Amino acid sequence: MKLVVWLLAIAMAAPQTVEARFKPSTSSDAFTRDQEIQIGQQVAAETNKKLPLLPDSDPITKYVQQLGAKLVVHAPGEKWPYTFHVINQKEINAFAIPGGPIYINLGTIQAADNEAQLAGVMAHETSHIVLRHGTRAATKQMEAQLPLQILGALIGGSGILAQLTLMGISFGVGSYFLHNSRQSENEADLMGTDIMYDAGYDPKQMAEFFRKLEAQGNAGIQFLSDHPNPGNRVQSVNNEVATLPPKHLVENTPEFKRVKQLAMARHPLTAEQIEQDQGVAPGQSTGEIIGSIPAPTTTLQKLNNNAFEIGYPSNWKVYGDPSSSVTIAPDGGVAQNAVAYGVIIDDFQPETNLSLDAATHQLITNLRQSNPDLRTVGSDESIRVNGVPGRSQEMIGTSPIKQGNQALQERDWLVATQRADGIVIYLVFIAPEKDFSKLRPTFEQMLRSFKEK
Repeated sequence: MKLVVWLLAIAMAAPQTVEARFKPSTSSDAFTRDQEIQIGQQVAAETNKKLPLLPDSDPITKYVQQLGAKLVVHAPGEKWPYTFHVINQKEINAFAIPGGPIYINLGTIQAADNEAQLAGVMAHETSHIVLRHGTRAATKQMEAQLPLQILGALIGGSGILAQLTLMGISFGVGSYFLHNSRQSENEADLMGTDIMYDAGYDPKQMAEFFRKLEAQGNAGIQFLSDHPNPGNRVQSVNNEVATLPPKHLVENTPEFKRVKQLAMARHPLTAEQIEQDQGVAPGQSTGEIIGSIPAPTTTLQKLNNNAFEIGYPSNWKVYGDPSSSVTIAPDGGVAQNAVAYGVIIDDFQPETNLSLDAATHQLITNLRQSNPDLRTVGSDESIRVNGVPGRSQEMIGTSPIKQGNQALQERDWLVATQRADGIVIYLVFIAPEKDFSKLRPTFEQMLRSFKEK
């Protein structure tokens, strides 16, 4: 008996292998592991052609790849074929493509104060891949469009990426499915915390980096657009850290200091310069047709309304009375007396004095009563619109545009804010599902310019 107790005491005293322990939510995923890898490889091949990547031989890229390799050893679950790339871009951002590819802007390395902060961004992106957030979100959308048996037949066949494109699903740069929900962000924060801890880095530095970007405003706007704050981000990470056994954790290394010096000596391209390199002049349309409309210009002109102001592409038009509700749409964006491409801005008076959350739900109910085909996708979320509290809800409906005799699927993005008198000012950004991801950057740019008066 004494021997058993002695052995048990030895086992309890021995160092334990600690691996990521956060338990995420679960939801259906219609894609197999091999399909997800195939999608990731094909999307990455296109991405690598479009973006100015630093070569693999560059010392900054080598360092990022080595840091990535150190982190993914501790990534739980499936062992994905991770690859790490550095984009020669000034804006602070990073993103993960389903199946393994991870991209870090050079501006992110320049902005990080220490190796733990950069490791935090990379662990966060690694977690999006582990948790399969991209394909889970795509599955949710497809289930809203098609019966499961048809869905299974579609993605089970050959040419999976082409089939997804026809359904309006895209994982390319700037697509809807690389914009993470607040729940996905919270899950990636918590799993990223565990991965950082297991790799020996102080996870609090991940939350500190995100807090720093929020404090900088426009400097971190691209990153925070793709990675919205799920709420109490710093406290959430600290709570997860508190569940982990104390141990020595690293904030910085001489290697990071050396690589940051190299990065600070570089002059990365801005997003606008990258567009120019691709043949898009500032303020000009690409000339490409999105569905039945020309692509929007990259600069905005301003609309002043009695209740708000907003910027919109210079090749779009304002319809309606600018003093009340308005529609802003491109040529060809209004079909059969309905908006197919563009944004509707209007106000809504709730029946009683309600909170923004309750008033938004009442608004959605009213919109669905007038349009029975309209369905919500996921849950509505809290956002900030130029510093003002707002609510965001994605919806799917029927577009007035037809392909042959078949009406196209439409995505509507509702954003609502509330005035002091209780009236809700809301915007509905509209496009056919297959084109929405292409217009989303324009819609987000317009939303960032929106201000109540």
